[in-house]
Amino acid sequence: MIRTILTEIGIFLVPFAVYAIFLIATRSGVTLPASWPLDMIAKLTLVALVMVIVSFVLLAELTGAPPNSTYVPAHIENGKLVPGVEK
Repeated sequence: MIRTILTEIGIFLVPFAVYAIFLIATRSGVTLPASWPLDMIAKLTLVALVMVIVSFVLLAELTGAPPNSTYVPAHIENGKLVPGVEK
């Protein structure tokens, strides 16, 4: 679960990192407040949120058990723990 959360945080930060790289490449001064106007931050945030939403949709659609599968939960047979499986 932590990997999924860190992946989504990373995806959110990608537009800001790309913009920072652009500022470095154009020698505009990454640390100057004038390089980070409010409208640019708003645009970057919007792009980041769209990217996160798309990644959530793809995660939901492309991962998990196949349709119509049955999950058999972990249980004990003959004194041994049998892990859960998809059937």
